[in-house]
Amino acid sequence: MAIQSIMFQGTASDAGKSWLAAAVCRLLANKGQKVVPFKSQNMALNSFITDQGDEMGRAQVFQAEAARVKPDVRMNPILLKPSTDKASQVIVMGKVLADMDAASYYRYKPQLIPQIMQAYDTLAAENDVIVLEGAGSPAEINLNQNDIVNMGMARMADSPVILVADIDKGGVFASIYGTIKLMPPADQQRVKGIIINKFRGDKSLLEAGNKMIEELTGIPVIGVLPMSNIDIDEEDSVSLTRKPRRKDNAKDLDIAVIDLDKISNFTDVHSLKIQPDVSVRYVLQADELGTPDLLILPGSKNTNEDLAVLRDNGLADAIVQAHQNGSRIVGICGGYQILGRMLYDPAGVESPIKEQSGLGLLDIETTFNNEKTTTQAVAKRNNYTLKGYEIHMGSTKRGPNAVPFSVIQETNGKAENREDGAVNNDETIIGTYLHGIFDNPYWTRHLLNKIRIAKGMAPLVNTNISISDYKDQQYERLAQLFEQNVDMEKFNQILQNSIRL
Repeated sequence: MAIQSIMFQGTASDAGKSWLAAAVCRLLANKGQKVVPFKSQNMALNSFITDQGDEMGRAQVFQAEAARVKPDVRMNPILLKPSTDKASQVIVMGKVLADMDAASYYRYKPQLIPQIMQAYDTLAAENDVIVLEGAGSPAEINLNQNDIVNMGMARMADSPVILVADIDKGGVFASIYGTIKLMPPADQQRVKGIIINKFRGDKSLLEAGNKMIEELTGIPVIGVLPMSNIDIDEEDSVSLTRKPRRKDNAKDLDIAVIDLDKISNFTDVHSLKIQPDVSVRYVLQADELGTPDLLILPGSKNTNEDLAVLRDNGLADAIVQAHQNGSRIVGICGGYQILGRMLYDPAGVESPIKEQSGLGLLDIETTFNNEKTTTQAVAKRNNYTLKGYEIHMGSTKRGPNAVPFSVIQETNGKAENREDGAVNNDETIIGTYLHGIFDNPYWTRHLLNKIRIAKGMAPLVNTNISISDYKDQQYERLAQLFEQNVDMEKFNQILQNSIRL
């Protein structure tokens, strides 16, 4: 079967290659083609659990949504989740392989090529087009010898490459030229087009520069995409530097998210941002917190270390004080664990910290172990059905002053009956292992309306916004942005010339 492919690589992380891959997935899906995303190796703390209980990066999840297909672990066969500055948890085909330091993984990763190619080839056999994404930059010459995600993957897939450059960072032409010229000549020839992303202003001002970079590299600039307000999940926590730090005073409810050092799955709050009465801000320092209406402690890849940082920077005390002053709190996964009385890590699963006291806001204790829970889950909370997913290493026990948040009724399509999370006596603090909890619109509005009523505000009705419908609208906008700002004749030529039998 003939397969077409196109690969987006970036001059740097956060250049926009994930978004452009999603745009092409939606464009081709709209034309009736069977298209899927693919990224051989992803390094991210934002992950997702498939229907089969496999863990994969969220970028390929939203790209799959854009392509109107179910997320499949083959779309991201290798996922690295940094646990420290020098080591990562290595996840292969959705399951934990080992924890490795950077040097060990660099030596090991060529052994993963057969599994990468098996995933790629089986997807290729089932689809018309594969949209590949690289990682970081292909010009990281210190790492290129064993590369399996940038030009190394392009060679394995025999795929043409479009280089994406972020002009908003500055120095766009230097980054384009330097990236290309640091590649071996054969890899330079594989780059068939350049897209400049996140441009502000009059495009005509770029024409001279575009012409010069084409003459210098021999590669055409096929598009200039403007900066946009399209709202799609971000994969890289570097994007949090662009998130609001202050409350939008035009909104009724102030929601503060603690920006943990090892924050994971910060996409959990995406559904809150689309609520009409909500302002979401991210808090780095104790003096920024105040007394929000709702305080969210998100997930963490290293709960013990993040808790230690909260103590050092004063946020631990500020969180306790905020609750005493009237803030409600929701802790998710690692954030849930931080809210408890004690955290134990006797085997050093997460860090050298063997035990430490938590914030003491929930009557729970957590012990970390080597067994990782990765499930899609359906739970019941009072009269609300909640869908989400679990990714955690710890097990948590409730004390007498806490009751379960929900009852898990189904995991990975199989019936189950177990309790999840904890709630304090006056229900002002909620802890849960369920990621995606706010994607359940009826329960989310119920929670927000409880806060409104407590503030003397009338509850809102008929505002149960579907996150899936909202995302679908954003994917359509993204596809239109791509189509309107890229030379589609040149793009289609690149794609059509990529046919591999």
